[in-house]
Amino acid sequence: MEKPKRQSKKRRKTRAFHTHNNNGFPNLTDSDFDSNTDFALLLAALCNLHKHSHSLSLLIRKCLTKFHASLHHILPNSPILSLLPILVSSKSAGIAYLGAEIVGAASLLSLEMNQRIAMDGETVKALVSALVHPKRRVILAACNAVLDLCTTSIGRHCLLDFSALEALIFRFLQVHMSPNSVSLCSVDSRRMTCTIIGFKGDEHPVLLLNAAINLINTCNIEQLEKIPRNLSVALLAFSKKLWAQVHSQMLLNNCMKFNQETDFYASNIKINNLAESIFRLSICADQLSIALPFEAIEMRIFGSKEAGFEDFMLNHWEASPFIMERLLGDSNDKYDIFGPFIQSLNSKESFPFFLSSMLQSMVSCLPIASDELDILSFLKEVQHKLGCPIIYQQDVRVLRMKMPLEREEHFFQFASKSCCLNDSQTFKLDDVLKCGEAYQAGYTIALRGMEFRFESIAAIADGLASLFGQPSVGVNMYLTPPNSQGLARHYDDHCVFVCQLLGTKKWKVFSKSNSQLPRLYDPIDSLHCPEAENSTAACTLFSLGEGDVLYIPRGFPHEACTNSGDGYSGFSLHLTFGIEVEPPFDFLFYTGGRDLFTLHSIIGTRTKSLIMRLTRHLACLAGAVSWHSYSNNRLEIQKTIFCDLLRKINTEPRFSEVVKSVEVAIQKNEDPFQRIKWLQFLNQKAETVERQDWNMPFMGPEYFSTLCGQDRDKGEAAFSLVKSRFCCEVKFDDVIGSYRMLLERYKRVRKQYTNGMISLHYGS
Repeated sequence: MEKPKRQSKKRRKTRAFHTHNNNGFPNLTDSDFDSNTDFALLLAALCNLHKHSHSLSLLIRKCLTKFHASLHHILPNSPILSLLPILVSSKSAGIAYLGAEIVGAASLLSLEMNQRIAMDGETVKALVSALVHPKRRVILAACNAVLDLCTTSIGRHCLLDFSALEALIFRFLQVHMSPNSVSLCSVDSRRMTCTIIGFKGDEHPVLLLNAAINLINTCNIEQLEKIPRNLSVALLAFSKKLWAQVHSQMLLNNCMKFNQETDFYASNIKINNLAESIFRLSICADQLSIALPFEAIEMRIFGSKEAGFEDFMLNHWEASPFIMERLLGDSNDKYDIFGPFIQSLNSKESFPFFLSSMLQSMVSCLPIASDELDILSFLKEVQHKLGCPIIYQQDVRVLRMKMPLEREEHFFQFASKSCCLNDSQTFKLDDVLKCGEAYQAGYTIALRGMEFRFESIAAIADGLASLFGQPSVGVNMYLTPPNSQGLARHYDDHCVFVCQLLGTKKWKVFSKSNSQLPRLYDPIDSLHCPEAENSTAACTLFSLGEGDVLYIPRGFPHEACTNSGDGYSGFSLHLTFGIEVEPPFDFLFYTGGRDLFTLHSIIGTRTKSLIMRLTRHLACLAGAVSWHSYSNNRLEIQKTIFCDLLRKINTEPRFSEVVKSVEVAIQKNEDPFQRIKWLQFLNQKAETVERQDWNMPFMGPEYFSTLCGQDRDKGEAAFSLVKSRFCCEVKFDDVIGSYRMLLERYKRVRKQYTNGMISLHYGS
């Protein structure tokens, strides 16, 4: 048997140094990983990378691969973190890719590790730079790392500080992505099933979009305003197209079970996340592209200068109904402010078949508190519901008068079962199509919040609100078929302007049955008027044709119906603009010698409570109309009324009456100071008083028994002192300044809400 040949000395020497390469650096195997040794090797290789780029690059990548696989063992004490900025910003695509992978993996290990990486500005800066790397795989790795950092609040904020959002949007807009190839996917996550958006095609743009949405939904207002306009406008345009597809799928309830074999890439973008990002991008946008001058609104609603706005305020406001009939032949005049909306309904020939497409494009306008001054606080409360389809009662009602009982009857059965908002009341496509059936059966379709759904209507509402010195004006739409009545006789707690757009409608307006007009948000047992139905109250008849405007004061019962006609000739389509005079701005509208009861009403309810809280600045008792539209004479009238009110406050309220009214409210579990909580926003520096100052933990039966008993003299003396000081110190000029400041703050939030909601209505 032949013996094996001995290896030469040279061969043995080569084998003895098998762990080193030609550059003097060891060759690593999968089994000989030591973090300290390999870190030193990695550091040396990085220092010499410029000399032997190819071979050392291979060595570095092998080291990084081992570090990546062993992160959970070596962190948080491994010095590898100190090299991350160099690795991620490397000119070598392979090294940059692995560096970004390590950043992402480390970010997911623990909250502490995520925050440690996020606080390393150089690492975050390098990661942001990698988002615009020329190599696709580096961008993907960097994008995944950004998403991993986004799992913590501090991670998201640090990324925003280093302009990660701008880099993501810029890169996304460079990548072609179709917004049409989408589907809703159901995935199981942590024993819960959630719906995400699936995309056909490459994951590259999807990851970029996902990361951008994460950061957009973290931004504060200042950060949103800093996004370059060209980037935000372009991304918003794409997102709205994508939203149209997603919303259609949601309405159809098309949701497939996601699995690895589907053609769709699961994006981890939830429906409400996309809706919120669109809302946020729209907050700072100049959404109302249709500019309407005050002159157009005044002429269209109130007629000529001889019977214009000032004449209306002096002779009709809260006193009597008023109709402004449109003159024949002026359908194309420059004051046709409703034309754009009517044109958006296609044409009369297709009427009312526009209804289905209109409802399908709508989302629910989730209610926002009237005194909400932080739009981001509102978003935080509703973010999980934002973008859902319209909800019955909240957004739409389908009803008719049931004869001979003369009571309202709802078409949808669930409307009579509960007034609570739940999933069964969220419209699906079948419900939308049933609205057309309901119309044919004589039901009226009533839509709320039209100013949040159409730009053209929003522009009219915004101008009308400014004219009346209010933050906003609400708009409802009513579509009534021939020979039908939708709503029962009722009155409103706010004044309305009925604007007849198409068809005709007959109105009955009754005189008010109560000397005191209802106030906005006051509890009302019923807005319906059974006493008016059987009374001999005076009734005025109005027949509205296309272009006519009818004013109905608050508290005046009214009802309306259409005539019978051939085909659609007897139908009616009208908008109602509600002038909801809100508590901070209501002084102007309780005016005039003709209505002295309103001054007594203020003193009897609002001011009695207000006086007890006059330790703060009370400059904002007065609301006012748009100052530029009014003469000095009109302003002097308001000043006179203001002084008259102060005189009555100083002389008429009684301490015992004030205590009694507050005590009654507390016994009813009501907040007696709810209507004046806007006082906390009167700080001229736009800083709000701490909300806990407005709570009343001391208010209870024991407190009032003491106040009315042994401490009565002290309480009454303090009451008189505060009342007297208030009446002496408050100045009308200060009121004007406070009014303007407060109005702008209210208007800003309403405008932000309007912009956001209009963007989510893709058919507007």
